[in-house]
Order: sequence, then C-alpha cells, then structure tokens
Amino acid sequence: MPEVVETLVIGAGQAGLAMSHHLQQRGCEHLILERGRIAERWRSERWDSLHFQFPNWMMRLPGHAYRAADRDGFMHREGVVAFIASYAVRIGAPVRCGVNVNALQLTDKGRFRIEAGSMSMEAINIVVATGPYQSPRIPEAAARIPAGIRQITANRYTSPSELPPGGVLVVGSGGSGCQIVEDLLLHGRPVHFAVRGHRRVPRRYRGRDFGHWDEEMGLTDRTVDQIPSGFRPPLITGVRGGHTIDLRRMAIRGATLLGSLQGVQDGGAYFAADLNSSLDAGDAAFRETLRSIDAHIETHGVAAQPNGEFDADIAMSSPSLLESEGLDLRRAGIGTVIWALGYGYDFAWIECPVLDGKGTPLHVRGVTKIPGLYFLGLPRLHKIKSAFLWGVGEDAAHIADLIQCRVQRSRGSEA
Repeated sequence: MPEVVETLVIGAGQAGLAMSHHLQQRGCEHLILERGRIAERWRSERWDSLHFQFPNWMMRLPGHAYRAADRDGFMHREGVVAFIASYAVRIGAPVRCGVNVNALQLTDKGRFRIEAGSMSMEAINIVVATGPYQSPRIPEAAARIPAGIRQITANRYTSPSELPPGGVLVVGSGGSGCQIVEDLLLHGRPVHFAVRGHRRVPRRYRGRDFGHWDEEMGLTDRTVDQIPSGFRPPLITGVRGGHTIDLRRMAIRGATLLGSLQGVQDGGAYFAADLNSSLDAGDAAFRETLRSIDAHIETHGVAAQPNGEFDADIAMSSPSLLESEGLDLRRAGIGTVIWALGYGYDFAWIECPVLDGKGTPLHVRGVTKIPGLYFLGLPRLHKIKSAFLWGVGEDAAHIADLIQCRVQRSRGSEA
C-alpha cells in the first residue's frame, strides 16, 4: 500500500518552504519532496560569481527576514543558499531529499498518486513548487553550430575558467546573459554578445536602490491583468556591490555587440540589424524609469535627494554602434556558445489535464481546475513578484487557506 499524506509539496526551494510555513500555521499535515537538496537550483544551477539581485533587506520569507549587518549589500549565491537552508531548519520543514518525482496521476478515488522511482505515495492535495527555471530554451540554430564549439546553457555556466580556450558568444540579453558577459569581461575573455530586447534601470537613484522604488511604488504588486503588454524584467545585478548594467559600457570594455540571432549556417552565425534599435529602446526604458521615480517623489512628497546617488552616467545621445550581420564562428575564435534565452516549463511528468498544448500550467493564482492540485512559485502566478524569494509568500498563504478548507471538509466526512 502506498504511503498516504494529506498534502504533498513537490520542491524544497523558496516556494515549497514558504508553503510549508503556511501549512504549519494552519495545522495542516504535509510533506515536502525534493529531488536534490534544499535550494538545489541555487546550489547547482547558478554561476560562481552570482549575487542576489536585490539588497539583503529584501531577502525575506514568511516569518524569516534578513537581520544581519550590511542590509544594503548584495548576498553572494552561497549566502542565499544558507538563508534558505536556515529557514527550513527554523520552521522545521518536513523535507525528504533525494526524491525525484517522475509521475503525478489522479486516482479513481479522487486522490493524487506520485511515483518516484520504485516509491509511490498518495495525497489529498498536491502543491507543485518546482520553481520557474526548469527547461533552458535552446534555439534550432544550436544544431548547426560547428562541431568542436562547446555549447552550454546559462544554468550550466560556472566560471570563465571552466570554459574551453577562445572567445565566447553569449546569446540572450536578459539578466543572466548580461551578468555572464560582465563576468567574462572581468576575467579578460573575448566576448561576442547577441543582444535582443531588454529593460535597463538604474541600480540606485536619488539615494535609494531600484528595489526600494519598485516596491514602494507598488510596481511588483501589479497582478497579471495589470502588467503592460511587452513587459520585461529589469536588468539588475548585485555583483561588486551592485551597479547599473549598461550594454554600451560592455562594448567600451571590449565586448562585440551584435543584433538578435537569426540563424546559423555553414559555420556562420547571422544577426538582425537591430542592435542600435535595441540599445535605444533600453535607454528609453531607463529614462522612463527615472521620470516615473521623480513623479512618484513629487506626488507623494518623498524625502529623497533631488540629485542623489546615480551610478549610470548614460550618454543620452549615444553614437550608433557598427551593425554586423554575420560572424564566422571559427575565424572569430569562438570556443563556446552560451545560450541565455530564458526557460520553459518541464511538466511532462504531470499526467493530469492541467497543461495546455505547450505544457504551460492552466490555473488562476495557482489553482487548477482539478480540486486539490496547485502550482506555486511560477513567474507572474498572480503578481509580478510571485516568483521572487520575497514575493512568493503571499501566494503560498492563499493556497494554504484553500488547502485548509479542503482538509477540514475531508476530516469532517471521515468523522
């Protein structure tokens, strides 16, 4: 007979642990299953130089906030792991590590059955909290990269010293791509950087960190129906004390900037002639951020420096960069291609009708059409902040309330 638990939480990262906290607060029996270790992705799928992208004071989970010195600093990756692991200990989270769930099914009795190798368990409720960074996106062009050139995804990048000799082509100008390029440049590696749409923001402005303004202005509390079309996450980094990411400065430091990758053929990579338009759009987003902060300060009478700390002295009329539409990878000495194009979902193991044709969960604030099956910690699950360490707690509380009601009904029917 399979072991039966009222609620199974799959994943012991920030989302799963926040869920555990709220279930405990409501007296709900539960168990967390983790494929590796607590905060596994922070441990094994992040590069060595990574720092938390927001100030230390924004490191908070339900009932557990950063209390040490240097509140305005930026925690190294290992410190984030320690913070999450200490949270698990503090709340006494019931975690079983090394359990890789490979199937989730709905039984004819209305329960859920999970399979993990030779082990099976059943539950009344299931919370899928496996994180937003599951399956790295790799374009079709990857199949035509010349043999001998190493290809890795951003979650498998560790440090420049671990890469083969030669130059590096980084494709994707989101947060990961930009931070990896900066890491490579810092270590003197030749870099080609394929840029696409991005949103630049100041690390600090008028004496406060961007994270402070973003939160105070309520921007991270916008729900999915309030998010503007084409919204992009901001490019921010906590490396070297936190600084503004500026792609133009990367070019000055030696990176060869390219437009968005269009394809690979006969050993050459081909790019759209959209580099300068992408840079200009990033600069426009930067200026709009400054204007919105200034307007907020004026409207609400916020006591902030009128011309405070501002570490991005962007040239508002920057000259255009040379557009290159082709790159012979071998002649350019490229030894590695790093794909930093974001992530998709990997929920093929969920054998319940809660996914669309592309494998994306169908839910409303994490609640699926199958009673008792929930998702937590996904990007924009309910708000912009839903997938962030400091924002996942709200959704966890909401789902915990629903689980408590189901558990109470189930216990009542059995009485």
